Amino acid sequence: MGERTPVRDVEVAGTIRLGQFLKLSGLVEHGADAKDVVAAGEVTVNGRSETRRGRQLTAGDVVAFGGDRARVADA
Repeated sequence: MGERTPVRDVEVAGTIRLGQFLKLSGLVEHGADAKDVVAAGEVTVNGRSETRRGRQLTAGDVVAFGGDRARVADA
């Protein structure tokens, strides 16, 4: 088994939607990119594939895409 990519903490005040978090965290460059990769099932939240761009994330959730991982952290 290969090593997992380290998780970066991204500070968020309260909750945030998955599409917004993908852009805020730098996992994607544009909002349209977030829509496409989520719809294609290329994003996971806490290790499970997620296809709802509007899914609400809370502190501790780990989002992964393209080999990178970011965790929602309290601001």
